[in-house]
Amino acid sequence: MSQRKMRLATVWLDGCSGCHMSFLDMDERLIELAEKVELVYSPFVDAKDFPQDVDITLVEGSVSTEEDLHKIRLIRDRTKILVAFGDCAVTGNVPAMRNRFRLKDIMERVYSQNSTHKNDPPVDGIPALLPKVRPIHEIVKVDVFLPGCPPKAEAIYFVLKELIEGRIPDTSQLSRFGA
Repeated sequence: MSQRKMRLATVWLDGCSGCHMSFLDMDERLIELAEKVELVYSPFVDAKDFPQDVDITLVEGSVSTEEDLHKIRLIRDRTKILVAFGDCAVTGNVPAMRNRFRLKDIMERVYSQNSTHKNDPPVDGIPALLPKVRPIHEIVKVDVFLPGCPPKAEAIYFVLKELIEGRIPDTSQLSRFGA
Protein backbone atom coordinates (compact mmCIF):
# COMPACT_ATOMS: atom_id res chain seq x y z
CA MET A 1 0.00 0.00 0.00
CA SER A 2 1.43 3.39 -0.95
CA GLN A 3 1.91 6.11 1.62
CA ARG A 4 0.06 9.41 1.23
CA LYS A 5 2.21 12.16 -0.24
CA MET A 6 2.83 15.12 2.03
CA ARG A 7 1.22 18.36 0.90
CA LEU A 8 3.86 21.04 0.28
CA ALA A 9 3.34 24.73 -0.39
CA THR A 10 5.78 27.54 -1.10
CA VAL A 11 4.83 31.19 -0.72
CA TRP A 12 6.48 34.42 -1.79
CA LEU A 13 5.67 37.51 0.31
CA ASP A 14 7.87 40.66 0.19
CA GLY A 15 11.18 39.40 -1.13
CA CYS A 16 13.12 39.02 -4.36
CA SER A 17 12.23 35.40 -5.29
CA GLY A 18 15.85 34.32 -4.75
CA CYS A 19 14.76 31.64 -2.27
CA HIS A 20 12.47 30.13 -4.88
CA MET A 21 15.28 30.23 -7.45
CA SER A 22 17.46 28.36 -4.95
CA PHE A 23 14.59 25.86 -4.49
CA LEU A 24 14.73 25.17 -8.24
CA ASP A 25 18.51 24.69 -7.94
CA MET A 26 17.80 21.36 -6.24
CA ASP A 27 17.68 20.11 -9.85
CA GLU A 28 17.23 16.30 -10.05
CA ARG A 29 16.52 16.15 -6.32
CA LEU A 30 13.17 17.80 -7.16
CA ILE A 31 12.17 14.57 -8.89
CA GLU A 32 13.05 12.59 -5.76
CA LEU A 33 11.02 14.99 -3.62
CA ALA A 34 8.09 14.80 -6.06
CA GLU A 35 7.78 11.11 -5.20
CA LYS A 36 7.04 12.06 -1.57
CA VAL A 37 5.29 15.44 -1.79
CA GLU A 38 2.50 17.02 -3.76
CA LEU A 39 3.11 20.71 -4.52
CA VAL A 40 -0.32 22.16 -3.75
CA TYR A 41 0.45 25.90 -3.79
CA SER A 42 3.42 27.87 -5.12
CA PRO A 43 4.48 30.52 -7.61
CA PHE A 44 5.41 27.44 -9.70
CA VAL A 45 1.81 26.15 -9.95
CA ASP A 46 -1.50 27.66 -11.00
CA ALA A 47 -3.34 27.39 -7.66
CA LYS A 48 -5.10 30.67 -6.84
CA ASP A 49 -6.23 30.01 -3.26
CA PHE A 50 -4.13 28.67 -0.41
CA PRO A 51 -5.52 25.19 0.38
CA GLN A 52 -6.52 23.54 3.65
CA ASP A 53 -4.45 20.82 5.36
CA VAL A 54 -0.97 21.66 4.10
CA ASP A 55 1.77 19.62 5.78
CA ILE A 56 4.75 21.92 5.08
CA THR A 57 4.86 25.51 3.88
CA LEU A 58 8.06 27.35 2.97
CA VAL A 59 7.45 31.11 3.28
CA GLU A 60 9.87 33.44 1.51
CA GLY A 61 9.81 37.17 2.24
CA SER A 62 8.72 39.49 4.99
CA VAL A 63 5.33 40.88 5.96
CA SER A 64 5.09 44.34 4.39
CA THR A 65 1.49 44.85 3.30
CA GLU A 66 -2.03 44.27 4.56
CA GLU A 67 -2.26 41.48 1.99
CA ASP A 68 0.90 39.81 3.37
CA LEU A 69 -0.54 40.07 6.89
CA HIS A 70 -3.79 38.40 5.87
CA LYS A 71 -1.96 35.74 3.83
CA ILE A 72 0.53 34.72 6.55
CA ARG A 73 -2.28 34.32 9.10
CA LEU A 74 -4.26 32.17 6.67
CA ILE A 75 -1.16 30.11 5.85
CA ARG A 76 -0.40 29.52 9.53
CA ASP A 77 -3.99 28.46 10.16
CA ARG A 78 -3.85 25.92 7.32
CA THR A 79 -0.28 24.60 7.74
CA LYS A 80 1.11 21.99 10.09
CA ILE A 81 4.81 22.98 9.76
CA LEU A 82 5.69 26.53 8.75
CA VAL A 83 9.26 27.26 7.61
CA ALA A 84 10.67 30.81 7.56
CA PHE A 85 12.47 30.43 4.23
CA GLY A 86 15.43 32.81 3.84
CA ASP A 87 16.67 35.95 5.56
CA CYS A 88 13.69 38.17 4.63
CA ALA A 89 11.29 35.72 6.31
CA VAL A 90 13.61 35.20 9.28
CA THR A 91 14.72 38.82 9.96
CA GLY A 92 12.94 41.18 7.56
CA ASN A 93 16.29 41.71 5.78
CA VAL A 94 16.29 44.11 2.79
CA PRO A 95 12.54 44.93 2.78
CA ALA A 96 12.86 45.99 6.44
CA MET A 97 15.40 48.67 5.52
CA ARG A 98 12.45 51.03 5.15
CA ASN A 99 11.68 50.66 8.89
CA ARG A 100 14.15 53.45 9.67
CA PHE A 101 11.87 55.95 7.94
CA ARG A 102 8.28 57.09 8.32
CA LEU A 103 6.04 55.56 5.66
CA LYS A 104 4.68 59.02 4.78
CA ASP A 105 8.22 60.29 4.11
CA ILE A 106 9.02 57.30 1.89
CA MET A 107 5.87 57.76 -0.18
CA GLU A 108 6.53 61.49 -0.58
CA ARG A 109 10.12 60.85 -1.62
CA VAL A 110 9.15 58.22 -4.21
CA TYR A 111 6.03 59.82 -5.68
CA SER A 112 6.71 63.54 -5.30
CA GLN A 113 10.38 64.38 -4.87
CA ASN A 114 11.87 61.76 -7.22
CA SER A 115 9.11 61.65 -9.82
CA THR A 116 8.85 63.91 -12.83
CA HIS A 117 5.08 63.23 -12.92
CA LYS A 118 4.39 64.21 -9.27
CA ASN A 119 1.71 61.55 -8.92
CA ASP A 120 -0.09 60.52 -5.79
CA PRO A 121 0.78 57.02 -4.62
CA PRO A 122 -1.35 54.36 -6.34
CA VAL A 123 -4.25 52.98 -4.31
CA ASP A 124 -6.43 50.98 -6.73
CA GLY A 125 -5.51 47.30 -6.70
CA ILE A 126 -2.38 47.91 -4.63
CA PRO A 127 -2.20 46.39 -1.11
CA ALA A 128 -1.74 49.01 1.60
CA LEU A 129 1.74 49.09 3.10
CA LEU A 130 2.07 48.36 6.80
CA PRO A 131 3.82 51.03 8.90
CA LYS A 132 6.72 48.59 9.54
CA VAL A 133 8.05 45.52 7.75
CA ARG A 134 8.13 42.44 9.98
CA PRO A 135 9.71 38.98 9.81
CA ILE A 136 7.03 36.31 9.84
CA HIS A 137 7.73 35.06 13.40
CA GLU A 138 6.59 38.45 14.74
CA ILE A 139 3.15 37.73 13.27
CA VAL A 140 2.68 33.95 13.53
CA LYS A 141 4.39 30.92 15.08
CA VAL A 142 7.26 29.58 12.98
CA ASP A 143 8.33 25.95 13.36
CA VAL A 144 11.64 26.00 11.45
CA PHE A 145 13.98 28.87 10.58
CA LEU A 146 16.11 28.46 7.43
CA PRO A 147 18.36 31.52 7.06
CA GLY A 148 20.35 32.43 3.97
CA CYS A 149 20.12 34.99 1.21
CA PRO A 150 19.14 32.76 -0.38
CA PRO A 151 19.53 29.45 1.43
CA LYS A 152 21.58 27.02 -0.62
CA ALA A 153 19.75 24.25 -2.48
CA GLU A 154 21.51 21.66 -0.28
CA ALA A 155 20.09 23.32 2.84
CA ILE A 156 16.57 23.43 1.43
CA TYR A 157 16.80 19.79 0.39
CA PHE A 158 18.06 18.76 3.85
CA VAL A 159 15.24 20.62 5.61
CA LEU A 160 12.57 19.11 3.35
CA LYS A 161 13.98 15.57 3.66
CA GLU A 162 14.05 15.84 7.46
CA LEU A 163 10.49 17.21 7.61
CA ILE A 164 9.22 14.52 5.24
CA GLU A 165 10.81 11.91 7.52
CA GLY A 166 9.01 13.44 10.51
CA ARG A 167 12.02 15.15 12.07
CA ILE A 168 12.46 18.86 12.87
CA PRO A 169 15.84 19.73 11.34
CA ASP A 170 18.64 21.50 13.16
CA THR A 171 19.59 24.30 10.78
CA SER A 172 22.15 25.93 13.08
CA GLN A 173 25.14 24.43 11.23
CA LEU A 174 23.43 24.23 7.87
CA SER A 175 23.03 27.80 6.77
CA ARG A 176 23.92 31.27 7.94
CA PHE A 177 22.55 34.74 7.43
CA GLY A 178 23.47 36.39 4.15
CA ALA A 179 24.91 33.25 2.57
